[in-house]
Formats: sequence, C-alpha cells, structure tokens
Amino acid sequence: MRNGYPFIDLHRHLDGNIRLETIIDLAQKHKISLPAWEKESFRPYVQVMDPEPDLLGFLSKFEWLTKILVDYDAVKRIARENLEDAVKEKIDYIELRFSPYFMALQHNLEPLGVTEAICEALQESQLPVKAKLIVIMSRTFGPEKCWQELEAAISCHKHGVVALDLAGDEKNYPGTLFRDHFSKAQEAGLEVIAHAGEAAGFESVRQAITELGVKRIGHGVRAMDDEATMQLILEKNIAIESCPTSNVQTSTVQSYQEHPLPLFLEKGLLVTLNTDDPSISGIDLEHEFQIAQQKMGLSAENLVTLQKNSLEAAFLSSSEKDQIWKPFGSPS
Repeated sequence: MRNGYPFIDLHRHLDGNIRLETIIDLAQKHKISLPAWEKESFRPYVQVMDPEPDLLGFLSKFEWLTKILVDYDAVKRIARENLEDAVKEKIDYIELRFSPYFMALQHNLEPLGVTEAICEALQESQLPVKAKLIVIMSRTFGPEKCWQELEAAISCHKHGVVALDLAGDEKNYPGTLFRDHFSKAQEAGLEVIAHAGEAAGFESVRQAITELGVKRIGHGVRAMDDEATMQLILEKNIAIESCPTSNVQTSTVQSYQEHPLPLFLEKGLLVTLNTDDPSISGIDLEHEFQIAQQKMGLSAENLVTLQKNSLEAAFLSSSEKDQIWKPFGSPS
C-alpha cells in the first residue's frame, strides 16, 4: 500500500499497542493474575471484538495493558517492541504517543521515569524506522496531575519528545482547563496537539485551535457537523489525525460509510490516516488503508494524498522530511 510514497503513522498510542504475548509473559514473570492465560482466550479482555458504546468503554481495554508495566524495564520493552512492530509494518516514520502518568499509575512509577525509559529505548534502537515521541496529558486525571506529564515532556524534549498531546475524557474535562499547560509547553518549544471532536462536539475542535493553539487535531470527527469549523481548519492548515477503525469501535461514528474522512479530503483539509491503538483494535496501518479504499470508497489518488499529507504534517524538519522522501524519489 506504499504506492511509491512513504508509509507514515502520526497517531499511534504506544501504551495501546502492547503484544498479547508480552502481557502474558510479563504477568507470569511478575506473578500477576490474568483472567485467562491462553492467548486467544485472553484476547477479548484487551481487544475490541465488537463496537463499544462509547470512548470510555474502549479505554477500559487498557486496564490489563497497564497492569504489567511493573517497572521501567517493562516500559522500555514495550517501547522497543513498538518500534519492532513499525518495522514489520514497513513504516518509514512513526510518532509514538503515551501518557506517562497513566503508564506509571498501577505500580507507583514516576511519570518522568516512564518517559525517560521510553526515550532510552528510542535512542538505543538500531532499527530501520525513524521515530519520535509525543507525551500525552491524560485529562481524565485532572489538570493538577497533568502538570507532572507536562514536566516529563519538557525534561525529555531533547531526547526524542517533540510534542505535547491532550487525551482522555474529553467530555468531562474540556480543553479550557488546560490553557496554561499548553502555553508552558509552547514556551518550552514543544509542538502541541489535542484529541478533540471525538467524545465532544465541534466546539471542542474550535477551542483546541483558537485557545490551545494546536497544529494538529486527534480524530476531529465532529468537525464534520459545522462548516465554519472545517473552514477554520482549512484556513489555519491544521492537520487532522484520522483513525477510522478506532472511531467505529468507540461508536464515535456508526460505520465506516458515515466516517468524515472522505468529506475532509473533499474539503481540501490536511487529513492523515493512522492506527490509534493497534493491539486494542486488532489492526495495523495497512489495514486502515485497505478499509479506506474498500469501505470508504477512496481512490488510489486519495490514498496518495493521505500519505503526502502525513509527511507534510509530521513533526520533522525540512531536512528530515527530505531524508524520508529520498528513497522514493521526487515528492511531486
């Protein structure tokens, strides 16, 4: 599905892409009880088998994934395996995001320690995939806890972390609560993103753009409900990180046919195609491109546009983008 262009995933949760075998292995090693020990019997506990009623139902699948993050070695292993998975998928560039407080919580780790372990895995990697990191502030824990995640992002800014994201319970913790966090992040030189328009309406998308100053929107589905919001996204050249399978599984949309990705392309928006949480969704990036073509009616030209958009929206310097393009010839 490369189509002669780079294969890029800008929206993948590292803590939502943990191998079933790794969960079972770490649980056995650290004597953590699981509801099932055989891989296929355990799968329904950590993978979406049918669409969930809402985003929070989807997020509940993370419970067993974080139970096995018992120490920084486990965290580092998860990060390393995410990079290995990207290579298996023939991905050329990937941005892996994670919530350090969320990953630290089960076993009383430190958010900074979690972030440093993931940065170490990235720096030590000799794998043939270029990768950068995005630290998430999980709004579900409230603004005060998010300061810890922001500080971890700033501390590791020179060690692979390029951006700050806002994710979690969008409905009950609106972006307005995090304006100061975003100001400090931008002062520190971090790029900024927000999940918006997934569990809340188009107003959440507008707020993220006008008040938080984001350059990219995670999901952005509900922007389709308001022409003015789509026009704002177009005028400011805001990238949309679209994740169709995730959106169907969280019941953000009821079907692939109702997904706004084709509409966003028609409007000329800088929309990209991504996986979100591959192990929870049971997918990879190739799957999303196939879905876009087979169930959403996108043409081969549309798919190429998505690939070009991903490189344009990537948090890379011009020279780094040129290096990604180099094996593929001219970007024209």
